[in-house]
Amino acid sequence: MSRQIFDENEGRHRQEDDDEDDGDFSDMLSEMRILLPGAQMLTAFLIILPFNGGFARIVHSEKLLFLATFVLSLTSLVLLSAPAVQHRMMRPLKDRARFKRVATKLMVSGSLTLAIALVLGTDLVISEVFGAKVGIITSGLVALLILVVWWWMPRYLKKHAGV
Repeated sequence: MSRQIFDENEGRHRQEDDDEDDGDFSDMLSEMRILLPGAQMLTAFLIILPFNGGFARIVHSEKLLFLATFVLSLTSLVLLSAPAVQHRMMRPLKDRARFKRVATKLMVSGSLTLAIALVLGTDLVISEVFGAKVGIITSGLVALLILVVWWWMPRYLKKHAGV
């Protein structure tokens, strides 16, 4: 069975098959299975960090950096896991297309907070080992890598390569 939907990216209506809809939904769940372990590992690392002996010796600004990283990491974990929990709580879904749109926004928001947490976490670790200057440079490079690979490249490929 097929239905007509409005494609926000193309700005027009198009036909969508239920099979395509289910495949897209399965893809989304698989993507979450990839993102969640990264958020979980970062959060777990950050949870144990204050209990290490050397943590008490870090300066106040580094503790604030830790706090921001920890909160962003927890936020990413909540946002990335939300679609799975919501899906379970809302079964059976009455409007799958709407659910997918909301879940996509949650995943992108979770990815954004995870990206920021990864950059801040990089700065926290590298600054402690090699100093603040190297930490800032390294975290800037990680931010650039994430920006290019996670956001710029997919938009470029979609626009120019028809992917």
